[in-house]
Amino acid sequence: MHEMTPGSSGSVVLGITSSAAAYKGVALASLLRRSGFAVDGILTAPAMELIGPAQLACVTGRMVHTSLFPAQPADPIPHITLSESAVLAVVAPATAHFIARMAHGLADDLLTSTILACECPVVVAPSMNSRMWANPATRENVEKLVSRGVRLAGPVTGALACGASGEGRMMEPVDIHAVCMEVLGMRV
Repeated sequence: MHEMTPGSSGSVVLGITSSAAAYKGVALASLLRRSGFAVDGILTAPAMELIGPAQLACVTGRMVHTSLFPAQPADPIPHITLSESAVLAVVAPATAHFIARMAHGLADDLLTSTILACECPVVVAPSMNSRMWANPATRENVEKLVSRGVRLAGPVTGALACGASGEGRMMEPVDIHAVCMEVLGMRV
């Protein structure tokens, strides 16, 4: 476990995927920043259908990363640069699709490539329909990640975007933040 104090905080890579809970990722970014972390946000292409880079940049005060190959590359290998300075990587929300890609070691976009390159602790906050969460393929993928040391933050039972209620709801940002602080050995 990494022992950290608020003044010695490093950077946190925060990935946001295309769940209806994407807005909660922005709220988590705010909590992490208030805890003294520089937050490097990564939005997947589908996530940008739900929230925009400007929204996340306003909260983090930093450029938001959206592509493995940016149009005007200030950094030709952003997945390595982002992973090198990270003390923690968090994916919130993490869809079933993202979890499957991560479990199988795919690196086909900036977020999966960055997570694969990270040597720091990784926290994943699942968010999906309860039937997707209960699917044997998802359960196998989650078990694979946990066996590799990935820390899950949720999901919880509650109201889902589809109007139903069940397990699969993303934890609230304050609760994910508490998991992140625990992983880093910091008090909330």
